[in-house]
Parts: sequence; structure tokens; C-alpha cells
Amino acid sequence: MASKQRILLVEDEEHLLEAIKLNLEMEGYKVSTATDGKKALKVFKEERFNLIILDVMLPEIDGFQVAETIRLENSEVPIMFLTAKNTSEDRVLGLKKGADDYLVKPFNLEELILRVGILVKRGLKGDDLKELNSYKIGEKTIYFNSFELKNEDGSITPLTKKETMLLKLLVERRNEAVSREQILETVWNYDVYPSTRTIDNFILTFRKYFEPDQKNPTYFHSIRGVGYKFTDNSQ
Repeated sequence: MASKQRILLVEDEEHLLEAIKLNLEMEGYKVSTATDGKKALKVFKEERFNLIILDVMLPEIDGFQVAETIRLENSEVPIMFLTAKNTSEDRVLGLKKGADDYLVKPFNLEELILRVGILVKRGLKGDDLKELNSYKIGEKTIYFNSFELKNEDGSITPLTKKETMLLKLLVERRNEAVSREQILETVWNYDVYPSTRTIDNFILTFRKYFEPDQKNPTYFHSIRGVGYKFTDNSQ
């Protein structure tokens, strides 16, 4: 694969964790691991992943709770449960908690690899920004293809490529908190964010462009400990 897709593997059985990790790495994936639910959530917040593989019976916090917590922050990353719980009630509960797939132990490694491939591809499609040529914020209009901002008096303010990419990402995810990791990977291609100041400066610039009162922003918000949010209830 052109760039390594990242997987977070959460499993408390060491031998099984190592076996799955080895097989996924042989397929070209980059795999981070955790052996309990608490560590899983810590690792999840530090990087952006293309897939989460979760055991259900975990120390500290169980897999269902981990999935529920992840879904509060990220509604799109695919989640697969690996578990010995194989009743229909368990499957339904897993899906209700936000899982995209549910594989019962013991399982065939080849089947696991196939399912992983399907979920990763599905997630990548979900990450693609929709075709959006323009968007109006207040009395101003962003033209994404030409990197321009049309002001209410008809004058044009040129936008940089990164300004345009960040605006497009925030607009596409409007009314949702977008993590710094997502922003820096999508716009700057970073795996782990180096600093919050880089994006903070862009948000300040956007406030100058669009906010009637920059100290009390209507549209562009910094969400402490998470990332940034573009709010627009008119659309």
C-alpha cells in the first residue's frame, strides 16, 4: 500500500496480540497496541487511526466502554470487536456501541486480514472530502477551487492552499469538533501533531476574515483538549 494505514490493536492476551500484530504488519499496516482499556483510550487520543480492533473483556475499562468513548470523539473510524462472547445479544450490543464488525474467537487469521482490509478501505472512503466548490459564511463566500474569498462588497481576498484546505475540512465537518491530529494529517500530512500554535494562528486568521466580533467568535471555535469546530446553524 502507498502509505501505511494505522491500526490500534487492543488485546490483553499477549500471545494473541503479538500474533495478530505480526500478521497485520506483514500485510503492510502500522500497528499500535494496548493491553487494557485505559491505555487504549490514551493511545487513541495521541494518534489518528484507520481502524480500531478491540477485545471486549479488557482490564481497567471493557471494550464496549472503550468503543462508546471513542464514538463520542470520532464517529467515523471503523471499529472491529474480537471476542469470545458469541450470543446474538452480545453482537447486537457490540453494534449498538458503534462497532462496524464483530469477529468471534477463535477465528481464522486469514478471515481477520480480509475483514480488516474491507474496513480500512471503507474508512478511507469516508475520509474523502465531498465535492464542495463554494460555501457562504455570513455575507462572504469561499471558492475552494480558485482559493478565493469573495467579500460582501464584491472584492476578492486570495487564500493560501492550506487556508483553503483547512476551511474545507472544517466546513465539511461543521458543527463537529475536529481533532488536531485529523487536521494536521489532512492538511499537513503529519501523523502526530507537533504543536497547537500552527492551527491556532489559522483560526485567528479565519476570525479576522469572518467574525464580526473576533473576541466572541460565532463560527470558529477552539475546543480545549480536543481541537477546533466550525459552527454554522444556518445551513
